[in-house]
Amino acid sequence: MSTAESGEISARYDERDDERVLTFEADGRTAAIAQNVDGYAMLKVRSTADGDELERYYGFDMALDHAAELLSVTPSELPIPENAADMGM
Repeated sequence: MSTAESGEISARYDERDDERVLTFEADGRTAAIAQNVDGYAMLKVRSTADGDELERYYGFDMALDHAAELLSVTPSELPIPENAADMGM
């Protein structure tokens, strides 16, 4: 697990048995980006780490855009823990 913070936004990166999950929290709202544990395949955007998939993206930047939209912030405001920087294809 690794974490990062930027202003009022916190990020947590976890590796589970079958996927990598980056979860953001801001002002009581959450958004999560998940990818298979091998680090390839499309990224899944969810409202929570264990929630239902809302959308899939090939690129990390597109997944970040959607996560930022869920949190009502800009993508550049999202802190990215070092271990999560290589998510996406």
